[in-house]
Amino acid sequence: MITIRLHRASNRTGGMNVIRRSAVAVLLLASMASTVLALQNSKSEEEKLRIVQGAVTDAQDRPLSGAVVQLKNTKTLQVRSFITQEEGNYQFHGLDPNVDYTLKAEHKGASSAVRTLSAFDSRKKPVLNLKIEGKK
Repeated sequence: MITIRLHRASNRTGGMNVIRRSAVAVLLLASMASTVLALQNSKSEEEKLRIVQGAVTDAQDRPLSGAVVQLKNTKTLQVRSFITQEEGNYQFHGLDPNVDYTLKAEHKGASSAVRTLSAFDSRKKPVLNLKIEGKK
């Protein structure tokens, strides 16, 4: 009888190992599935966001390098800045399409008119060029 009891005890631990392995496998599969879903959600969120870009020029339509473009979220009042590159270009990523934004450029004490990017504008990559006429 002692040998039978030992045999049954080893069957119990063997059965527990199978259950543990199964549980670990299920947890790994669930973890991988949630990771895949999270990646898909982040991609779909990125696809919903938009980009605004453009160029800053002077009164003679020459590109202005080093101009500061300010983007203001009219809902939260958060302001983001971008310093234009050699060709006067700027770009802002990750914009909520359901929010209005204002843009303004400044260079050496002069500024452009304020432009508005409306939530009603459905373009994913609108281009808003800014012209700095002179000191105001």
